[in-house]
Amino acid sequence: VQLQASGGGLVQAGGSLRLSCTASGRTSKDYAMGWFRQAPKKGREFVAATTWSGRKSYYAEAVAGRFTISRANAKNTVHLQMNSLESEDAAVYYCAAPEVYGIDLTQESSYTHWGQGTQVTVSS
Repeated sequence: VQLQASGGGLVQAGGSLRLSCTASGRTSKDYAMGWFRQAPKKGREFVAATTWSGRKSYYAEAVAGRFTISRANAKNTVHLQMNSLESEDAAVYYCAAPEVYGIDLTQESSYTHWGQGTQVTVSS
C-alpha cells in the first residue's frame, strides 16, 4: 500500500490546517490509520489514530481537543483537522498504516506503511 500525505503549509498560531492521507494499492478502509509528527532534533511522536471502522480514535495528550482524525473510506482517505495550532505543533507530519489488527495504535513500531510526510509550519 502507498500513502500520500498532503495539506501541510504555513499557518499563524491559532489557525487551522487540514491534513489528508490517501491510500492506494489497498483501500484505507482495511486499515487502522495513524498520524505521527517529527519536529527538528526530536524523535517521531504519535499524534492521532483511528481504527479501521472509524469508531474509535486516539489522540496524544498534546493535541487532544484541538485535533480531530476522521476517515472517508469511500475515498481511501484519512483527514487530520488541526485547530488552534501552536508553535509546538510545527513538524513534519506522517501518516501511517499497520498490517495487522489488535495492535497499539499509539506506538510507531505498530505501523508498517508510511507516507512521505508533509510540513506544517506555525508562525507566532
